[in-house]
Amino acid sequence: MEEKPANTKGRLRQTYAHMRSPIAIAALLMATGCAVGPDFKRPDAPKVSNYTSAPLPAQISAANVEGGATQRIETGQDIPAQWWTSFHCEQLDALVAQSLKANPDLQSARSALRIAMENIKAQAGTYFPTVQAGYSATRSQNSTTLSPTLNNNILLYNLYQAQLSANWTPDIWGGNRRSVEALRAQADAQRFQFEATRLALATNVVVAAVQEASLRAQIAATSDIVQSEKDSLDILNRQYALGEIAGADVAAQQAALAQAEQALPPLQKQLAQQRDLLTALAGRLPSDEIVQQFELSALRLPEEVPVSVPSKLVEQRPDIRMAEGNLHAASAEIGVAIANMLPNITLSGNAGSLATQMGQLLTPGNQFWAIAGSATQTVFDGGTLLHKERASRETYNQASAQYRSTVVTAFQNVADTLHALQSDADLLAAASASEHAAADSLAITRRQLQLGSVSYLALLNAQQAYQQALVSRIQAQAGRLADTAVLFQALGGGWWNREKPVTVAKD
Repeated sequence: MEEKPANTKGRLRQTYAHMRSPIAIAALLMATGCAVGPDFKRPDAPKVSNYTSAPLPAQISAANVEGGATQRIETGQDIPAQWWTSFHCEQLDALVAQSLKANPDLQSARSALRIAMENIKAQAGTYFPTVQAGYSATRSQNSTTLSPTLNNNILLYNLYQAQLSANWTPDIWGGNRRSVEALRAQADAQRFQFEATRLALATNVVVAAVQEASLRAQIAATSDIVQSEKDSLDILNRQYALGEIAGADVAAQQAALAQAEQALPPLQKQLAQQRDLLTALAGRLPSDEIVQQFELSALRLPEEVPVSVPSKLVEQRPDIRMAEGNLHAASAEIGVAIANMLPNITLSGNAGSLATQMGQLLTPGNQFWAIAGSATQTVFDGGTLLHKERASRETYNQASAQYRSTVVTAFQNVADTLHALQSDADLLAAASASEHAAADSLAITRRQLQLGSVSYLALLNAQQAYQQALVSRIQAQAGRLADTAVLFQALGGGWWNREKPVTVAKD
């Protein structure tokens, strides 16, 4: 008579019920067990109120020139997530957006973060038993010399086996919990590595765009100077033809023109390379050059500069948070090393059915099961586990020192950039004054040369001074823009204000 499926399932439940009690006991042990090793505590923020030895000025002085606007230091003001929009350049905004979307380095950092989060889930899986199901079918012929395998003494037979096995090592000492904790801390570090990569990419795009604008302005200024030198040479050639000047004056002007023209190729080479850099930052090949082009006149200097308070910097700088994640992981690894020195308990069990005919696998009497438990303790290993535990503690000390070094460097970055902003403003003021003075001197020298009161050498000197002053003013103007972008980076870049910042799941 054929058995009912309900009865068959009932026998299987009864068979596997033998495995429940030991597993439940081990689960209770794991739940009540402690996690050995130190519990991590975030380092305190430095107890300072200023980034610099002297209080920050409320305003940074400016020059009466384009790009010389006064900047106001807004202490305690939060940094926007898209801080580059404060330069008020739509082309720059578009290029940063393209780069954040297509840059392969940023995509690589995002994938590394996803790998780290998957590793957390993989390690967390060891909290539970490993259960495996198996089925096998064999056909065998025994020798008559040996005892028959089957109880009916048949030598040629089929054998079918279905089996369910489980193995579990309860996390009594919390070693696995510490391992998960370490991996979660490493994922946090990878998260902030992603944020640091993202911030560096945006900053590099802004600074490279400023540099391109500066090079275009320098090329335009140098081209104007070259044209001015050509005009002067034409005048001198006419004067020489009339016998009014000596040939030495013409030769001197030819040398001045050649010197001015010589300054153009290096600038043009730098501009081409800068275009290649911006194209690469956007994730493109050089042949697929970006369409955006940048001029200094299209970039506005941010007049309000938000500077977060020092106590917030350790929470906002991605590199500090990354160092904190590494420190946390090192702390958790101490617990892992200690747990490895303590006894381990392993529970295992298997249940199944064995029959010579497939249809008899669920027949009463063909089932089997076994439950086992074991405890192991390392008695001697030549000091391996002890020294690993000591090494984990020194790794923590190393990570702690690296964290402190990262904090010091971060505060130095902010202080350096704040000093740079003030120096940039002073430099622009001086360069602007020098440019105006050089332009006035050149105009006066030209009139004096026409009157014959000075030699042509004086005109050449005045022209060279004006050229140098003009280029210096352009570089100083670009320097203010670039260092303002670097300050946003030094303060953390406002990643925490994004609508959907990247996070790592907690317990």
